[in-house]
Amino acid sequence: MQRNGGGAGAGGQPWLLRRVRLTWLSFMLFFILVFFPLIAHYYLTTIDEAGGPEKHIFGPRPGGELCEAKHVQDLCRIRESVSEELLQLEAKRQELNGEISRLNMRIEACKRSIDSAKQDLLQLKNVISQTEHSYKELMAQNQPKLSLPVRLLPDKEDPGLPPPKSARSCRLRSCFDYARCPLTSGFPVYVYDTASYPWADFIDPLVKQAFAASVKSNIYITDNPSIACLYLVLVGELQESSPPPPPSELEKQLKALPYWRSDGHNHVLVHFSRKSMTQNFLYNVSTGRAAVAQSTFLEQQYREGFDLVVSPLVHALSEPNFLEVPPQVPVKRKYLFTFQGERVESLRSSLQEGPPQTFEEEMEGDPPADYDDRIIGTLKAVQDSHLDQVLVEFTCKNPRPSLPTEWALCGEREDRLEVLKVSTFGLVIAPGDGQLVASAGCGMRLFEALEVGTIPVVLGDHSRLPYHQLIRWSEAAIIVPKPRVTELHFLLRSLSDNDMLAMRRQGRFLWETYFSTSENVLNTLLACIRTSIQVPAAPIKEEPAHEIPHKAGKLAGTDANLADNGDLDLGPVETEPPYASPRFLRNFTYTASETYRAWNRAPGPFHLFPHTPLDPVLPSEAKFLGSGTGFRPIGGGTGGSGKEFQAALGGNVPREQFTVVMLTYEREEVLMNSLERLNGLPYLNKVVVVWNSPKPPSDDLLWPDIGLPIVKNSLNNRFLPWDVVETEAILSIDDDAHLRHDEIMFGFRVWREARDRIVGFPGRYHAWDVNHQSWLYNSNYSCELSMVLTGAAFFHKYYAYLYSYVMPQAIRDMVDEYINCEDIAMNFLVSHITRKPPIKVTSRWTFRCPGCPQALSHDDSHFHERHKCINFFVKVYGYMPLLYTQFRVDSVLFKTRLPHDKTKCFKFI
Repeated sequence: MQRNGGGAGAGGQPWLLRRVRLTWLSFMLFFILVFFPLIAHYYLTTIDEAGGPEKHIFGPRPGGELCEAKHVQDLCRIRESVSEELLQLEAKRQELNGEISRLNMRIEACKRSIDSAKQDLLQLKNVISQTEHSYKELMAQNQPKLSLPVRLLPDKEDPGLPPPKSARSCRLRSCFDYARCPLTSGFPVYVYDTASYPWADFIDPLVKQAFAASVKSNIYITDNPSIACLYLVLVGELQESSPPPPPSELEKQLKALPYWRSDGHNHVLVHFSRKSMTQNFLYNVSTGRAAVAQSTFLEQQYREGFDLVVSPLVHALSEPNFLEVPPQVPVKRKYLFTFQGERVESLRSSLQEGPPQTFEEEMEGDPPADYDDRIIGTLKAVQDSHLDQVLVEFTCKNPRPSLPTEWALCGEREDRLEVLKVSTFGLVIAPGDGQLVASAGCGMRLFEALEVGTIPVVLGDHSRLPYHQLIRWSEAAIIVPKPRVTELHFLLRSLSDNDMLAMRRQGRFLWETYFSTSENVLNTLLACIRTSIQVPAAPIKEEPAHEIPHKAGKLAGTDANLADNGDLDLGPVETEPPYASPRFLRNFTYTASETYRAWNRAPGPFHLFPHTPLDPVLPSEAKFLGSGTGFRPIGGGTGGSGKEFQAALGGNVPREQFTVVMLTYEREEVLMNSLERLNGLPYLNKVVVVWNSPKPPSDDLLWPDIGLPIVKNSLNNRFLPWDVVETEAILSIDDDAHLRHDEIMFGFRVWREARDRIVGFPGRYHAWDVNHQSWLYNSNYSCELSMVLTGAAFFHKYYAYLYSYVMPQAIRDMVDEYINCEDIAMNFLVSHITRKPPIKVTSRWTFRCPGCPQALSHDDSHFHERHKCINFFVKVYGYMPLLYTQFRVDSVLFKTRLPHDKTKCFKFI
């Protein structure tokens, strides 16, 4: 117990001592912190009082004495500098405050001026609006508003027009119902179902198939008979084993047609002939007001200006093989002229009494009192004279069946063509009986001669050739009356090579356009009727452009490395928004007055094809035909330093723009750079990108924004007439073509002076290979050219229609096969139509962009394919349409730099 208590007491003393020590230390620390500063302060303040008033150490001193201290002199100088700067800043601040006040006053004055200008502008707008309203009222008073004619259709039980005095007096004015064919109707044609005819089983199956196939592809065919302007009825050709129905029975069957309407007005009975001996079973059949279209007519049957003489249907279901068609050159062939035929004598005596009852009886009536015997003797004399090599045969081993008094065809068709291929002229002798005004045999001879490039010589001016109302046959054939047979040899020898070549080309055009296929024959038949009643042609439908998905990218023009505008600013005086070219609505007066010229003109600038009419909203054709109307000088300027040239666009259209059609193929970066380079290009309407690859563009591809529409089209050809192209001028360009803005503008100006030609930059030419007897494609530098590649060229949109719908399909098939030569095909087409060479502009020897990926043209097979294309195109056209030229359009403003060895190759204007 004590041990525990003692332990506690001994342990309590140290704790108490520690507490006392802590109290003492706290007291001392408080004393030092509180009283020691007070004592020190008192001591320091008493030092200055003990030393006197002049010896102040810690107290305040007079103004300049502190600066005498050496260590604070720098601080004094800094203070004085800062004070001066503060004074200057204060002065500037006051000056700026004054300027701000003055600007605020000017802003208020400008606001008041803007308000006043707005009021004046509003007043001017009101005045303009009132003036426009007054102008419209004045124009309405002087020019009454015209509306489209109302189409009045007769009722089903339409009694018809008053009957003509006789069947032979039927003409369009008396037998055709114009009320069913208004000018704005579009010429709808209804075709009766061939299977519904009572005589359908007797029609030649090939004719029925060819007719059905042609109907499907025709743009005028309609399924609605109530709105039809014309009704087609296929009545033949009948099979050889099928006798024709009696005339009375055939009349009943025709009147039983659902839309015959008692007299058959606006009906056309179509009889296609495939043989030289065709049955004219419509003779002695009363067709009422229905027109007849066939290749054989008797004079008593044919109604001039109403019935139609059509060409024979030689190629019923087959297309012509252009590889078998001989070339058009050389002009002179082995034989000067040839004729193979056998005369079919009359089977009846002229003394037979009684009127003829059938076509055969009519033909067997009077003997041929003509010059057939004289023709035989004259032609044999020419052959025996050996002045020229001719071939005439008046007897055949196996003559083809023919009509009485007609010259029968000899042998098979292939044998006759082989003879015609080596003949300069081919004789077509009209039937001996003058009453037979048209025959299938003469039509067959004419067709075969045109097919192989032989110039037809028709002996007998009384004969009616196919579509003679609209085709000027004198430009493709020689028509001689039979009494002049003795002068025929002299006449044929007097023709020059140029005249014969022109006739051969025109004949090839007529055959290829109107007679070569069943589709062409039907289209020509309908075009002939449509033109006769003055209904404008239906437009060709433009190709719709389907835009591919895309993302908008950066604003173009941000990359300075892509800017390449050239040395000169050739743009317009003011920037104008995109606008379309003026559309030309072909008026009906033009349609009527130009009918004859459009059908007969040989291939020339902007030829019209009646059965493949162009869009009537295209520019006027006369706009391009008048090459002698006097174009202004290129650029429209007056010379001098070039300022006038820079400010004027040139040409005959005051305002015009062009559309860029850019072809690309899986080169996205090159394409984007090319699009960006078009930023700021003057007169650019829009850009159409033809994505010519089955692979779509990348999802993350960013298209540049150049301030104009960029239509991204997919998987189609560059020469299709896109509906988004609203300008006449098209700049076709590849994605790797590198052209400056001034070069493009100069090319556009030149094209405006020559709108019917290809105007571009890369020139090429063709050459004849003597060793291999074939044509070659050449891209070497030369002093002349014959082609301008469409990888960088201007052309008219008109040629896009011709290339896509009128140019022979065989050429487009060749382009698709090789995926090449489309530019050569376009040059062939334009040169064939215009008979003019292209125009090359600027001095650039190469137009490809540096650093671009390798193009398809670098492939070894590229040139080999182009050699083949040229030779194939020549076979299709029958001659070489390309023309050489040493002419190049250039401007001195480009400061042309030419190699010394090429300065003599070009002519400048």
